[in-house]
Amino acid sequence: MTRLSRAARTAVTALAALLTLTAASATTAAAPRTRTVPDPRAPADFVALSDIDPTILQEMRYFTPHNFMGEPVDGYRRPMCLLTRPAAQALHRAQRRLLRRGHTLKVYDCYRPQRAVDHFVRWARDLDDQSMKGEFYPRVDKTRLFDDGYIAAKSGHSRGSTIDLTVVPLPVRPTPPYDPARPLTPCYAPRAERFPDNSLDMGTGFDCFDTLAHTLDPRIRGRQHAHRMLLKDTLERVGLVNLPEEWWHFTYQPEPYPDTYFDFPVSRASLTSAPRSDAGPS
Repeated sequence: MTRLSRAARTAVTALAALLTLTAASATTAAAPRTRTVPDPRAPADFVALSDIDPTILQEMRYFTPHNFMGEPVDGYRRPMCLLTRPAAQALHRAQRRLLRRGHTLKVYDCYRPQRAVDHFVRWARDLDDQSMKGEFYPRVDKTRLFDDGYIAAKSGHSRGSTIDLTVVPLPVRPTPPYDPARPLTPCYAPRAERFPDNSLDMGTGFDCFDTLAHTLDPRIRGRQHAHRMLLKDTLERVGLVNLPEEWWHFTYQPEPYPDTYFDFPVSRASLTSAPRSDAGPS
């Protein structure tokens, strides 16, 4: 009887284990598989600016928290400048001109994925978040950012041929690292008071939401006006057109993708073409 009971218990235990394994397998088979959606890739004629001209400085602000939102922006996975090849080649030609005059270009932003623009829009609608107002939009009510044109649902940067940039004198002095604990000062304050930048004094800092940032604002005079004209004239000679409301904003014309807004992340992994050093004519 004891032997039979032990044999029965062994058989029941084995059967239970088999049923459990079978049920688990069935559950696993029935569960839907989650597939990772790959990121979109850039068209073949997008390049890393550093592959076309490694001498152009890059200070990619939206990869960092030092911007009007106070946090890194969606879609910027690497601090690098991606552009359409014609736009990058135009910057190379402009750089050659500036180097001969003892200056260099420095880019703040280049291609901007649509997901980054969407991040801007979400931030602009959150009226409680005004942590960076003291630096970037001291005189603008946040409720007016859309109406005044500072934020929009679409950006020319997402088409791949628009650049935000400035001019830096040679030899290059490093810009002090951003310190979030430092008190904010208005972007239009005198150069010695606003956030330090190693560029020429353009009258305001980059991304200053203020009419003083208009390229030809008559209140900008003397050296500040001359510096803006140096940037504008140099870039216009190579086919880059200025946005009148922002001294730092230029778009290569004709745009290769005038009606397409891309969303691939800012990363070398997004590029589909192998690096080439052809920079076009100087």
